[in-house]
Amino acid sequence: MNANPDLRGKVAIVTGATKGIGRACAEALVRAGANVTITARTESDVRRVTAELNSGENGERAALGIPGDVGVYDDCRTLVSQTVEHFGRLDILVNNAGIGGMRPVVQMTPEHWRAVLQTNLDSLFYCSHEAIPHLKRAGGGWIINIGSLAGKNAFPGGAAYNASKFGLIGFSEALMQEVRHDGIKVSYLMPGSVATDFDGMTPGGADWMIQPEDIALLILDLLATPARTLPSRIEVRPSRPPKK
Repeated sequence: MNANPDLRGKVAIVTGATKGIGRACAEALVRAGANVTITARTESDVRRVTAELNSGENGERAALGIPGDVGVYDDCRTLVSQTVEHFGRLDILVNNAGIGGMRPVVQMTPEHWRAVLQTNLDSLFYCSHEAIPHLKRAGGGWIINIGSLAGKNAFPGGAAYNASKFGLIGFSEALMQEVRHDGIKVSYLMPGSVATDFDGMTPGGADWMIQPEDIALLILDLLATPARTLPSRIEVRPSRPPKK
């Protein structure tokens, strides 16, 4: 489809937005005319990426950077409230932040388990809970959750990660039914083999892998779909992976 929606006057939040899918998504939204708040845990990265987003043709007010940990409820509350205070509204929430850290259950500490679930799953509730009232006030909007094919395909060493992504599916599908009559759409993407530095992978990856920019274009496609339609679940695979 490769749509190019006109998002002028719209405001988006993208979590985990200083690299990989989140960074590509923030860039695509700014190019489409939206004002975008980005967040991540490392303050220096947030400052750098915000400056880079604001150096483009959309001017110095295109992006707002708010450092924080989306696994912490108070940080999510601050993220949403400061976005609305700064830009005056909220239309789009992209829940992208995630961590991996694959290891067998017997080698996993309780602290690691909690960290994965807090970042990958608790953050969906925290950010959505705070965003929904503002999306309603804006007349509707979109919540887009970045999942993984690991949300339907379990694998050894992935117990925490699989649990978080299986949970993302259940959360997204329930929330979709709760808020659809408020004009709020909920979708989740399930990519596999994306070329990012996630969990130790080499940035850029192999030529056959999905690029972060590919996922960003799919998000723009979502935002350009007709008002009567709701693509609630999108599975994304490399078109030509290596033959086994």
